Amino acid sequence: MLAGATLLPAGAVLAAAPVGVPIVTGLPDFTDLIDKAGPAVVNIRTTEKVKLGQGAPGDEEMQEFLRRFFGQPTPRSPSPRGRRGGQPQEEEVQRGVGSGFIISNDGYVLTNAHVVEGADEVLVTLTDRREFKAKVLGADKRSDVAVLKVEASNLPFLRTGDSSKIRVGEWVIAIGSPFNLENSVSAGIISAKARDTGDYLPLIQTDVAVNPGNSGGPLINMRGEVVGINSQIATLSGGYNGISFAVPIDEAIRVADQLRKTGKVSRGRLGVQIGEVSKDVAESLGLGKARGAEVSLVEPGGPADKAGIRVGDIILKFNGNAIERSADLPRQVGGTPIGSRATVTVWRKGVQQDLPVTIAALEEEKAAPKPTPKKPKADAAPNALGLHVSDLTEAQRKELKTDAVLVDASEGAAARGGVLPGDLVLQINNTDVKDSKQFNAIVAKLDPRKSVALLVRRSSPQGAATTFYLVIRPRQ
Repeated sequence: MLAGATLLPAGAVLAAAPVGVPIVTGLPDFTDLIDKAGPAVVNIRTTEKVKLGQGAPGDEEMQEFLRRFFGQPTPRSPSPRGRRGGQPQEEEVQRGVGSGFIISNDGYVLTNAHVVEGADEVLVTLTDRREFKAKVLGADKRSDVAVLKVEASNLPFLRTGDSSKIRVGEWVIAIGSPFNLENSVSAGIISAKARDTGDYLPLIQTDVAVNPGNSGGPLINMRGEVVGINSQIATLSGGYNGISFAVPIDEAIRVADQLRKTGKVSRGRLGVQIGEVSKDVAESLGLGKARGAEVSLVEPGGPADKAGIRVGDIILKFNGNAIERSADLPRQVGGTPIGSRATVTVWRKGVQQDLPVTIAALEEEKAAPKPTPKKPKADAAPNALGLHVSDLTEAQRKELKTDAVLVDASEGAAARGGVLPGDLVLQINNTDVKDSKQFNAIVAKLDPRKSVALLVRRSSPQGAATTFYLVIRPRQ
């Protein structure tokens, strides 16, 4: 027997020792980090000119909360003063509070776009009580990034890190002005690296305490580098609930560079609306696993339309890069130079195709027309799916630029599957719908034991149209 060896009973199994797993021996000390980073974090107050007849805004923190998380305008209280002399007078009143941080010693400041949105004046206050009027060089709503400039020199500033290298579980701190409590510090860890809460960028999720007023402040790693801009919270109460989100600093700097140069951000546009591909839809279309981006609307005359991309296509790749989730597509297209050519790989009716497309500049979305459903006749029976449908008029076809049938009523399997009156049905099981006669004929021949995939377009009350697949299942 070897010296030092241990005898084990017959049949005993040795448990493998964990390899390379670090053991946490204590909590981090943030004091030196905060001493160095704190002076570069600023408090941002905004003011606006209002007519005295409109009254003054409500409390600052609730204003910012309503604007950011509910999209509501600044609340107003009635004021009799504005009626003096019959002419309403203007008064400059405080509008909201937020945070920001200095990124250069000559006075460039990063914050959130929503912090300075609609402001007539922006005031930046440093920890040494110096206050400056700031000029808004530009703000980008899509990424929620804004760049300010104050006229000063030799200012303290923060270094930016590499947000692509952050790790889940890594310690981070937030410094800002929650509820106007300036230079307040909270700490936590990175909970997730790429949450799909925005169209054009994945956000960093943390459990760092962030509240109204923290917006625009830095998320800082243990090396003193900014890795994100605190931007949003997930909350039911208006306060911190353990989930906060930050704009990755890599994306924020790319946006800031464009804002500093031109005052706006240019992004590529494909000219489609897209949605997620569910497991049921993937199986119904013969795609296998759920992946890609489902094309729900093609902008007439846009880049995708000219390239031959159609509603119902599943975009699997962009320039050879796989599209695993629908959110991957706008980020890749948005970062593509305007006017450049790209290749879009689509799945259409069981076949994969490569389509060349020329990228255009992103524009604002336009409201879509919304046909009004008709009331079915009292003695009319629904088809086998439970749908009453009617034809579009020739004028509606031209306006909508599509063939489809209008859902007048939905019951039974269709209602359970989520089809609503007013929906347009564009395809059924990969077959384009031309009119109600053809649609009902297809439905009559369906196997009642199998699920059916309908491509449906639906308009919101605001006029925005989205197209998506609904899977209608037979009752088991």
